[in-house]
Amino acid sequence: MCLKEEIKQTKQNKEYNMNVAIWDTYVTKKDGSIMHFDIVAPNKIQDPEVIYNFGKEYLKTKSQDGHSLSSKQCRFCHIEKMKIAWEKSIKDKGYFIIEMENCN
Repeated sequence: MCLKEEIKQTKQNKEYNMNVAIWDTYVTKKDGSIMHFDIVAPNKIQDPEVIYNFGKEYLKTKSQDGHSLSSKQCRFCHIEKMKIAWEKSIKDKGYFIIEMENCN
């Protein structure tokens, strides 16, 4: 493997070794059902308000804007290694959403 390829591989491995925080989120939808999703964000984000804003941004994409998000609806759950499937969204938007229940 040439040096250039080796550097590229090392960079990729570091990105996938990055820890992310998982925030468990439950929101009552406009129809009364409970929407459950996880917000995945870089572990270095320590301000919960930033995470809540990610959740609000996602809710807008589901025509569920106008909901408040706080520690009542959205709580830190755990830390895990970044998955390849999350990388692009986290790089582009700062977060990734794992849709769990009633997200459509």
